[in-house]
Amino acid sequence: MTGSQDKGSRRAHQSRDRIGLAILLVIVAVALFSILNAEVKILRADYGAVQLVWARYAGALVFMVVVFTPVRGPHFLRLRTARPLAQVLRGACLLSSSLCFFLAIKWVPLALAAAITMLGPVFITALSGPFLGERVGPRRWTAVIIGFVGALVIIRPGFGDTPWQIVFTLGTAVTSALYALITRRLSSSEDAATSTTITNLLGTLALSLVVWSTWNTPPSALEIAMIASLGLLSGLGHYLYTVALGWGPASVVAPFNYGHLIFSAILGFLVFGYFPDLWAWVGAGLIVASGLYIGYREAVLSKSGRRTG
Repeated sequence: MTGSQDKGSRRAHQSRDRIGLAILLVIVAVALFSILNAEVKILRADYGAVQLVWARYAGALVFMVVVFTPVRGPHFLRLRTARPLAQVLRGACLLSSSLCFFLAIKWVPLALAAAITMLGPVFITALSGPFLGERVGPRRWTAVIIGFVGALVIIRPGFGDTPWQIVFTLGTAVTSALYALITRRLSSSEDAATSTTITNLLGTLALSLVVWSTWNTPPSALEIAMIASLGLLSGLGHYLYTVALGWGPASVVAPFNYGHLIFSAILGFLVFGYFPDLWAWVGAGLIVASGLYIGYREAVLSKSGRRTG
């Protein structure tokens, strides 16, 4: 009996350790994404959004090939998929999301951009009906409305000095939500590593057709290194986040995504001397609260086997 209890205790400790590591990996991934965004904001003074997004995709593609080919073998490069059209739509959504964000970040402070993109779970809930056939109950619809109110508090249309380019971050939130919904549809039949590599390949190929028209050759080793690091930061961040979701429940891991807002505020202050005002924090708080509640309700409904709530 004692041996059985010891084994059960070890398994419990291992489970807690893996969840702790999963949370740590998410925090590291979010920090990497925040650093990437800060670099993009710096580089956007001299480089177009298309060139930087191309660098992000091409670098991430190289990262995926280097990381997964030795593990999966050469056959991994065949990138087989049973749903090519859905993969193309998925890739187009993520490409649109990246372009919108890189367009906005030149003018929009990091913390404000991060706060608006936190609307992703809100849009996912709002769009889950037409895309996934899920019924959204009054509680989650209330959370959706609160999230939108939070966005209005941050943007304050007609008031304050919020740059109009912040609307591009709304485009980022919408297209990233569509990307997540398509990913959810594909998750049961498609390999995650293959899907991610296909997405990066599609983005690289699509932008390679036009990037030459606005190409600006970096004049210094530092700028070359910064542009090259975009793909590494993106690829490593997404890889760590994927591993984290495999080690810990989404309901536990996902809330730490909101650390992006904290990292962005810190980097925005240290690098650009900007700190969000009170209303920006109020709006961000409403968005975070709505997202956390949506995550909580989905976890409750999943455990109970219900679909509406």
